Amino acid sequence: MLAATQVPVGPALPRWLRLAAAIVPVMITASIGSAATQAEIPGWYAGLNKPFFNPPNWVFPVAWTLLYTMIAVALWRLLGAMPRTGPSREAWWLALAAFLVQIVLNAAWTPVFFTAHAIGTGLIVVAMLLVMVLWTIRLSWRFDRLAAWLLVPYAAWVAFATLLNAAILRLN
Repeated sequence: MLAATQVPVGPALPRWLRLAAAIVPVMITASIGSAATQAEIPGWYAGLNKPFFNPPNWVFPVAWTLLYTMIAVALWRLLGAMPRTGPSREAWWLALAAFLVQIVLNAAWTPVFFTAHAIGTGLIVVAMLLVMVLWTIRLSWRFDRLAAWLLVPYAAWVAFATLLNAAILRLN
């Protein structure tokens, strides 16, 4: 018998569909980012004034590969923790919605910053992304703490990206 506070949980989707649902949006986001930066890194971005703490260009793809892997695993875990009944099911849907909104903001930032060369608008997008990642961590914590923890390095990196974006805006 379950205690009054325990809610049975299960996967939202069958195993393979859940795996695809976790990987595909992250791969699309990564592909958008890669396409938006490919020509801009050696051109437009190279010509910008950057702060002393700007990492070398090779750091970004390494960091994002690790982060995207962690993001996909976090989403896979969250998709596996859907409450089957009760009011917590609505909260799970909210956590999932927040997760998807932050993925969309992640996908949007790179074309805004790199392709459109809109540094100020990019700062707004990346700041919104940071808020959404933090909110996603908060909402996911209730359903899968490991999923939430997997997003913490992502939040730290997005906080750094926000600072870097702001510094680049100030210097240019």
